[in-house]
Amino acid sequence: MPGPFDPEFEDLPDEIPIFPLGGALLLPHSRLPLNIFEPRYLNMTVAALAAPQRLIGMILPHEGAGGGEPDIYRTGCAGRIVSFGETEDGRYLITLKGLIRFVVERELSLRDGYRRVRARFGAFRDDLMEPPAQIPLDRDRLLNALRAYLRQQSVEANWEAIEGTGDSRLVDSLATMCPFRTSEKQALLEAPGPAERAEIVVTLLEMALLERSDDEGRIKQ
Repeated sequence: MPGPFDPEFEDLPDEIPIFPLGGALLLPHSRLPLNIFEPRYLNMTVAALAAPQRLIGMILPHEGAGGGEPDIYRTGCAGRIVSFGETEDGRYLITLKGLIRFVVERELSLRDGYRRVRARFGAFRDDLMEPPAQIPLDRDRLLNALRAYLRQQSVEANWEAIEGTGDSRLVDSLATMCPFRTSEKQALLEAPGPAERAEIVVTLLEMALLERSDDEGRIKQ
């Protein structure tokens, strides 16, 4: 549900700081805890907290991107800082709430070491709306694939909680928590809506199962 402090579409800024972080997928309405310790990202957090909307754009770097300023995908998700804490050793512990996706129009000059972009939000205005609890989804297919995937990964799960979670929330949780490849996480981010994202999640789980089976078959040979 949109929060009382979430900005309206018309109040979104033209420029936002970005945090390129491999493997960290933020989706609208999901939450992402972050441990901030690099000086440039400490500066970024201070600047974001000083802005009315408190936004940070999470964006994935391309696979294989090295140090320095890695190449980034052009679509990210803006998150609002909803919790903030300091540690004795000089770190910030923050939580972002996914608000709306954006497209990078162009990258701006560095400010205090962190990257900034001019962002366009227009294509994703519907992200600000509450997602439907139920979506077109073969839930049995999803749960069967998930059971096999978690068994393969030797991961215990609370199935009572999983089965009691609504479709959209379950799909988004799997999209953010499963160790999919960066390109796969980007595909999940760019999915047009919850139903398309659900189909991608199911497909990725089934593909992971097939790849593991093929690898085991080759080892046995």
